[in-house]
Amino acid sequence: MIGTPVHALKKGSNVSIVVQKYGGTSVADIHRIRSVASRVLKSQKAGHNVVVVVSAMAGETNRLVELAREINLSPPERELDVLVSTGEQVSAALLTLAIRDKGGKAESLMGHQVRIITDSTYAKARIKGIEKDRLLKSLEVGHIAVVAGFQGIDEEGNITTLGRGGSDTTAVALAAVLEAFRCEIYTDVEGVYTADPNIVPEARKLKHISFDEMMEMAGQGAKVMQVRSVEIAKKFNVPFVVRSSFSNEPGTLVDKEGLRMEGAVVSAVTCDANQARIAIYHVQDRPGVAARIFGPLAQANIVVDMIIQNVSAEGLADITFTVPRNDLEAAFGIVEKVSHECGATKVEKSDNIAKVSIIGVGMQYSPGIAAKMFEALSKSGINISMISTSEIKISCAVERKFAELAVRVLHERFGLEKEETG
Repeated sequence: MIGTPVHALKKGSNVSIVVQKYGGTSVADIHRIRSVASRVLKSQKAGHNVVVVVSAMAGETNRLVELAREINLSPPERELDVLVSTGEQVSAALLTLAIRDKGGKAESLMGHQVRIITDSTYAKARIKGIEKDRLLKSLEVGHIAVVAGFQGIDEEGNITTLGRGGSDTTAVALAAVLEAFRCEIYTDVEGVYTADPNIVPEARKLKHISFDEMMEMAGQGAKVMQVRSVEIAKKFNVPFVVRSSFSNEPGTLVDKEGLRMEGAVVSAVTCDANQARIAIYHVQDRPGVAARIFGPLAQANIVVDMIIQNVSAEGLADITFTVPRNDLEAAFGIVEKVSHECGATKVEKSDNIAKVSIIGVGMQYSPGIAAKMFEALSKSGINISMISTSEIKISCAVERKFAELAVRVLHERFGLEKEETG
């Protein structure tokens, strides 16, 4: 219910809780932190109970990682989590001070104080549960609760972090457990676009997309949201708005597909240059071989994306797959060892690829979309080395030097610069 006063928050009451998340560029310096404080206070004065999640100041996480590696080239992930989580702690304290300086009431809360409980997978921890009582107590007395994003604690009390972009996950998870009226993700862009505006100047801001589309976009290279945050939003049906902290533009609403009116078949084109390819030649084509190859990769928490297997008449197979480029060396070492055990004749690696994808819920009902995509790339002289599909996505691996051209070609081919209809 919009407009319920902050002092009216009682256990079980139907009040208006708004969760706002501010990214690193939004809190990059003192001027911007003061600007965020003003925006947060405006929401509170409108009658909302406000929970704010903050990222580290822009560039701070990278700076801390570099410091660690000056001391230890391979810092233990547990200690690295202890170090990098301090970036969000600084942001939370500074924003709380700014709110108080403007006459507001606020308190900063770390992951262990809120009690965001995670598993023990350092640097990529997953949230197991959140205890909301501490947040509710803060709101009951009229405070704005400023939560350090990206961090939690495992059941042994160790500090953990949720991976890059993890503050998005913190915000959406808090909105879910608090049954928030609204979740707002503030960043340095005005919403979700049909393509990266830095690549396609004609890219258009989308007014409304589904959870599934946003999840695919995040997974295929769009940097607006973390994939896991969208998964949580979909699972717990938490609509959220992606908008800029530097303007008052309305942003992009992300919610379940049923609320979206008929629109374009293809909603967006994405590009992921953080890709690498590993090829294994002449392994025995028999049950269990694929499991022996991909099992150790899973145990090492390495995500495998596109996979192609070609089988020859001699009962031998070639297997090619992609992994994140920053996992290439680790993955190659694992695969090289396992593939020799499987009798492979050769293993090759390459980081000279990128993945270009078209995404849209309308694709599952429209034949011929793949043909249009392949034809457009062919006419521009762009060769496709791998293909993967889902109901609402088609991805192609291409040479990295052609990635941006491919995005522009596909954006034009599917007319994404045109305004939404319906």
